[in-house]
Amino acid sequence: MQIKINDTLTEIPDGLNIIGLLTQQKVKMPDMVSVQVNGVILERKAFAETLLKANDSVDFLYFMGGG
Repeated sequence: MQIKINDTLTEIPDGLNIIGLLTQQKVKMPDMVSVQVNGVILERKAFAETLLKANDSVDFLYFMGGG
């Protein structure tokens, strides 16, 4: 099925959850990324139970400190 990841159409297997998506996409430092699905930022505890559906829009958000 297709979803959008950071505005790019991407083919993923059916039944993938957020943890699986982070692994499949080889996200570096997955513990440091926030995930937004269809405009809603997910709590980390919801990653395992959130199954992706066709046409979902997912954004990986990285917060950087600076000074």
